[in-house]
Order: sequence, then structure tokens, then C-alpha cells
Amino acid sequence: MKPKIFIDGEHGTTGLQIRSRLAVREDLALLSIPEAQRRDAGLRQEMLSEADVAILCLPDDASKEAVHMLEGKNATRIIDTSTAFRVHPDWAYGFAEMDAAQRERIASARLVANPGCYPTGAISLIRPLVAAGILPA
Repeated sequence: MKPKIFIDGEHGTTGLQIRSRLAVREDLALLSIPEAQRRDAGLRQEMLSEADVAILCLPDDASKEAVHMLEGKNATRIIDTSTAFRVHPDWAYGFAEMDAAQRERIASARLVANPGCYPTGAISLIRPLVAAGILPA
């Protein structure tokens, strides 16, 4: 059985990019809500609950709402592209190159916060310098 992926916010810029990349994968089943029904909370909750992985391409408040819809209800893995959970201690920070243990933390996490382009640029440049003792922590 193919893993089911739901992109909540698939009709926005980020969602469209992710969907176009995943659409060519024959090993995945993409769940979708028609654009006209994208604000239907019941349908969103149904798709979130049915998915093996939900990718949230939403503003912060809508991402928080989607996560709340899943609380205690199932094991859907969540990747959030907003800033809502980037520094939350219960979420894995989705930057695998950050340190030696980060890749495994992401792979085993149910909740993953996407780091975004600005933090990725800064972390990838500064963190190795701090780790080498060139810059102070």
C-alpha cells in the first residue's frame, strides 16, 4: 500500500511546488481537497486523519489549527512549513545537516518543523564556525 500524503494548503505557492514534485512519484498516493472546498474544516480534518504524512503549507494560525485537529486522534506524521512550531521543543527541527544526531531525530519524529530559507542560510554558515570554536556561542 502506498503512503498517503496530504498537502494542507496545496493551492498556495509552497503547496503547489511540493505537489508538483510529489505528483511524479508513483510510490505515493496524494490526497487532495478541491480548491473550492479547501476551507471545509470537516473535510480538512478527514484528510489530515487519513494521511500517513500531512504537509502543512499554511499561515501560522491555520497550521496550529490543523495540528489541533489531530491531537490525540492518530499517528499522522506532520511536516509544518510555517513558523508556528520552529522553536517548539516537541518538534524536530527539519535541518538534517545541523548536527550528527539531527537526521535521526527527524527520521523518527512525528512532528517536524521546516526551517525555512533564512534560518537555513544562517545556520549552515554560522553553526560550523561555532562548533569549530571560531565564533563564540
